[in-house]
Amino acid sequence: MKRKSVTKHRRRTALVGVGALTAGLLLTVPQPAEAANLVKNPGFETAGGDGMPYCWEKSGWGDNDFTFETTSDAHSGSNAMKVSLTRRVDGDRKAMITESADCAPVVTAGRQYDLSLWYKTTTPDANITLFRHDATAGWQYWTDLKTLDMSADWAQATVRTPEVPAGTDQITWGVSVYGTGSATTDDYTMQQVTAPVPPATCTATAQECADGRWEVLPTKNPVRSMHSVVLKNGKVLLIAGSGNDENLFKAGTFTSAVYNPADGTYKVIPTPVDMFCGGHVQLPDGRVLVLSGNKAYPAADGSHGYEGFKDSYVFDPDTETYTRTNDLNDGHWYPSATELGNGDVMTFGGLREDSTGSVTNERFSYAQNQWLPLSQVNQTWSFWGLYPSMVLMQDGRLFYTGSHVFGNGTSGTGSAVYDIGANTVTEIPGLQSKDERDQSASVLLPPAQDQRVLTIGGGNIDSNPDANRLTDIIDLKQPDPAYVAGPKIPQGTVDLGNGPVAETGEQGKMYVSAVLLPDGKVLETGGGLHNRADPVYEASMFDPGTSTFDPVAADPEKRGYHSSAFLLPDGRVMATGDNPGNGTWNHNVSIYTPPYLLKGERPTITSLIDTEWKYGDTQRITVDHPIVKAELIRPAAVTHSSDPNQRFVDLPLSVDGDNVDLNVTSNPDLAPPGWYMLFAVDANGAPSLAKWVHLTGPDALSGGGMAMPMTMSTATSTATSTAASGGSPDPQIHSFADKLSGRVHKAGKKRTAQRLSPTLSGCDRHYGYAGVCVPTVFPSGVRKTAAARCAWLKANDYGRLKVNGQDDPLGLDRNRDGVACGKGDVRARR
Repeated sequence: MKRKSVTKHRRRTALVGVGALTAGLLLTVPQPAEAANLVKNPGFETAGGDGMPYCWEKSGWGDNDFTFETTSDAHSGSNAMKVSLTRRVDGDRKAMITESADCAPVVTAGRQYDLSLWYKTTTPDANITLFRHDATAGWQYWTDLKTLDMSADWAQATVRTPEVPAGTDQITWGVSVYGTGSATTDDYTMQQVTAPVPPATCTATAQECADGRWEVLPTKNPVRSMHSVVLKNGKVLLIAGSGNDENLFKAGTFTSAVYNPADGTYKVIPTPVDMFCGGHVQLPDGRVLVLSGNKAYPAADGSHGYEGFKDSYVFDPDTETYTRTNDLNDGHWYPSATELGNGDVMTFGGLREDSTGSVTNERFSYAQNQWLPLSQVNQTWSFWGLYPSMVLMQDGRLFYTGSHVFGNGTSGTGSAVYDIGANTVTEIPGLQSKDERDQSASVLLPPAQDQRVLTIGGGNIDSNPDANRLTDIIDLKQPDPAYVAGPKIPQGTVDLGNGPVAETGEQGKMYVSAVLLPDGKVLETGGGLHNRADPVYEASMFDPGTSTFDPVAADPEKRGYHSSAFLLPDGRVMATGDNPGNGTWNHNVSIYTPPYLLKGERPTITSLIDTEWKYGDTQRITVDHPIVKAELIRPAAVTHSSDPNQRFVDLPLSVDGDNVDLNVTSNPDLAPPGWYMLFAVDANGAPSLAKWVHLTGPDALSGGGMAMPMTMSTATSTATSTAASGGSPDPQIHSFADKLSGRVHKAGKKRTAQRLSPTLSGCDRHYGYAGVCVPTVFPSGVRKTAAARCAWLKANDYGRLKVNGQDDPLGLDRNRDGVACGKGDVRARR
């Protein structure tokens, strides 16, 4: 199914703009913000031009039939505004406060505002939508706040805005109608929230309160885990399989462990196959889908590399056991795994059973609890690489960020939008040094409603340059989005074999971990300068509001290849693993306490009425002191710097003392179904302990296990039937990224695989064993002599290296005794 083209520009089209201005143009002095009600003409009593009241304008987009009417059926006074849709394919219509200096309310960055209106509706598909005026970029979409419950009689809707983003001087808002039916509104109010910010009280040292602190736990991780999944009960599934240890593989010793943060204990779990370097993702019911893994280690003679198998399992957190599903259609060692808005899972890339690259797209049907046959899954027959980072967009498409594992990026620009229904791939420009983003990290920035993605760092194990400091940010709300350069990663220290020294030049890091935090910031931590070597000690907080990094305390442990970092339900961050080229494993576990936990009392969610949530719901909690925001954070499922499902979903508030109503998005593509951590956050950024909530949707949203996801056109037909039956609201989908200009790739010729080198992993298997990675290319500072290379290997603790076979491609066994880097190999020849 192809996405229907639309005629709307990136925010909305003012059909009749009474006093409307072009983006960013202010003609008069803005109104003062001291007014008790910041909305002018809140009851539509003063007439304006072209049939609309003064300071109100017609807005909307898409293919629909609509009417705007000033009606006498008012809540108070003589007039109200009625917006109706009688036919809809896509889009919405809304009466909005006019985008002008005279009409749009003036706001202060960092403050919050309470919005209120009275309404009647005949459709569940109506919500409060905000736009903001950026002093640099002009008018743009901000967020959707609250879905209106259907009501035949006058009802009041109230909601509190998030903190106004930096650079914003005005906002405009109104009610969007995006399903057949009508919404009649009246008596709008907007008031600035005056709640004082309590002073923060430092409960640790001044440096810890500024930078946080790390501790290394006394109990070590019992398994060589490189996959970390936070479960719906707050425990952590740590998957090792063979743990990149060929001896364990040959012995059939495959392990997982469940870690309980509450008491610091581990439970080793029987593991049926070698899940080393498979994929994983939480399903809507909280089970963990684990797909593919390691069928074979590479052969020293180069006859084959790593091999992926077709096996697939689900892990049940309640029984802590694995159960096999049906097989995948192809092998996928290092696959992606992204949940869609209907609970299905898509996977791309990885290595097949014969070590070639898989060009097979796979889809797991949640409704059918099985992998679908290829005949039911669109195929591009393209190779997406290994662990390609595929982020679900708000309209059901997938954004490939350019983050991946091993070597070069994909051909073209290195990032793309994949429309699953249309089966087209459109290149997205702007990603810097696309072939040096190996094991960079990509995250959908908080909140998910902003549709901005950050990509951090990276390197290239084939050419093995110094890893970079690059970051790139893309705003997927734009009509033709492109990456723009972000701020560079702060530099730390790097251990090149003789202890940590300050990074120089443009040295950055690969093997980056990025973690979304409850205060809305992103912690980036860990990393290394070269292929499985030279750990970098650096961590910093990225603030999406200001697009800046703030250095914080660094993890004292090495965290390079096969390391993970992830958020715990108590607001701390856990970091595990490190697997350098010499084959060793770091079993030490680090815990980071962010500064927000060291600044006084944190809020408590004292009651939660319901843990089963639906899309478009309003859910009430009580808290013990004032909060400024609440959000759902999807629990981690991370490996190899990759967790494309990580997301932070804002929950707009309606506040009445200690009672707080939380407004849940109607769009499952913003918050795919499943278990989430609910945090409440106060003005100092201190989060509550998380409460677990289960977000699910009606059958109309789940798609009943259909083979293709809802796109903007298919979602609309669901909206019509849902509204007609008086059911739950349809997702509010915006036509972001609707005018892509990049090169479009349609499905290519059907093929079996992508041929790849057996040295894909950047390791020369002529030396040592499979768990050891002698690099195919040494760092640039190492001279191409046996003495220099052997000195580097010794400094990195490689130990005795047997030569496998007769070949010695790196010249490390000059005396041909079958052992690399012996005395006879490095002694100067006369």
